[in-house]
Amino acid sequence: MKADASTEITGEKLEEFQHILKANQLKVTQPRLRVLDTISTKTSAISQPELEKILGSEIDRVTLYRILANFEEKGILHKVFDLNGTATYAFCSTKCSADHHHDQHVHFICSVCNSVFCLDEIALPKVKLPNNFSLHSIAINAVGLCDSCNEKQA
Repeated sequence: MKADASTEITGEKLEEFQHILKANQLKVTQPRLRVLDTISTKTSAISQPELEKILGSEIDRVTLYRILANFEEKGILHKVFDLNGTATYAFCSTKCSADHHHDQHVHFICSVCNSVFCLDEIALPKVKLPNNFSLHSIAINAVGLCDSCNEKQA
């Protein structure tokens, strides 16, 4: 299935995605652009199976897996596991790089719909480590009801 006109990426969005790819020494390809575009439209993190459903046969499973792995490796995306242990992906902070992810923030996971949200505005506590310890990442997950599930239960 070919992308139709409604899935074509244009304007500032296209320039932004091209810049992200070039800045990370990645070729600008239609599959990479489509993955960035699809993730950019989401308010919560998205899993590979969800991406596969949205993209249909535009991008095969192996290519999608490689794109996600490359994006994570380059610091474009970060991976968060939902309550079922499924990896979900969200954009990294602009401070992230291939050398170091700086997306250490709280992730909110809805216990009903299992959506994962990045709560960038919540500051994490400073962690004082013993001598000769080095910190690579911090993962704090908050579990509860998202606004949509809260409304449904009201």
